[in-house]
Amino acid sequence: MTTQEKIIYLDYHSTTPVDPRVAEKVMYYMTTAFGNANSVDHGYGNQAAQSVKQARQHIAELINASAKEIIFTSGATESINLAIQGHINQQNTPATIIVSPVEHKAVLDTCKVLAKKGLAEIIWLNVNQQAQIDLEHLEKVCSGGASLLCVMAANNEVGTIYPIEKIGAIAQKYNIPFLCDASQAVGKIPINFQDWGITYLAISGHKLYAPKGVGALVVKKGHYLEPLIYGGGHEQGLRSGTLNVPGIAALGEACKLRQLEMEADETAITLLRDQLQSLLQAKIPNLLVNGDLNNRLSGNLHISIPDIPNSAIIARVRHQLAISTGAACSSGIVAPSHVLQAMNLAENIIEGALRIGIGKFTTKEEIEKVSSAIVSAVKAILSLK
Repeated sequence: MTTQEKIIYLDYHSTTPVDPRVAEKVMYYMTTAFGNANSVDHGYGNQAAQSVKQARQHIAELINASAKEIIFTSGATESINLAIQGHINQQNTPATIIVSPVEHKAVLDTCKVLAKKGLAEIIWLNVNQQAQIDLEHLEKVCSGGASLLCVMAANNEVGTIYPIEKIGAIAQKYNIPFLCDASQAVGKIPINFQDWGITYLAISGHKLYAPKGVGALVVKKGHYLEPLIYGGGHEQGLRSGTLNVPGIAALGEACKLRQLEMEADETAITLLRDQLQSLLQAKIPNLLVNGDLNNRLSGNLHISIPDIPNSAIIARVRHQLAISTGAACSSGIVAPSHVLQAMNLAENIIEGALRIGIGKFTTKEEIEKVSSAIVSAVKAILSLK
């Protein structure tokens, strides 16, 4: 048995294990039906093209979009860059982008680079201590007009779910194109691309039991983007490059499975999350749960133990549990979470923050082991004080 098998995996926001049924698709399109989807002169190419077409359909059905609106990318970061840069680069005058301060770094860093180049001005939205967006302020800012609005569907750190239908309606009212980073939401909560006023939607495969390195950008019919990658004119000229057929087939299969199983899976995950939360609260009286407790992803448990640094807990549990102190994209950098800072949480709460991500392969037995491992770590740290 490897070390990995003994460690309980609870970092589902960072990446999910690939569903074995999805992995079978990857293997099949790598070794058997390995054709290039653009080689239409033979059966191998036709079969690959057919699998891409089918994947588009499965994704479209999950999010209520048209298959023609789906552009395949390497993941949500590329999708976000294509949407923001592709949208802004075609404007002649400096753009105005309205941005939530708790967005993923892919959104924040892209907007900041455009601002640094003098191509855009950023208007920041207000968020409260639950990471909820102030909708009145959003409406006020939108009434002044803007080139683009960026608000995620669900937060990757504290799990807060945003009222995308309401936000989309406000964007539509003031005729503002709306980019929604839905990488944490697709396959976990219902998303309605067609009816919710979303212009661009970013999806990531490895957040919904598909492999890393594949994603999609959904572009509303009638909207044009300037490509970031040229050569060959693949994906309606928006994203050139030979299609990653095994990844795309896998993303399609994962979306098909999420549509069938999402409701039952997420209900079971919620029960496990609530069980873990109760166990921890019973043994650690000063434990805080961060985020919007009424509107959060079922697998999200973001806790803080004030005055106990998260690094001290991680050091004690890392051989037993895979949990994190923040977003995986920047967890290699020791810096306070921009999400928790934007929420205006106290320094000792930020320093004590841990992100626990539960998924469809998590078991009840694991939840009990996780609770006792964290409680033991806290007791051990307190005994040193």
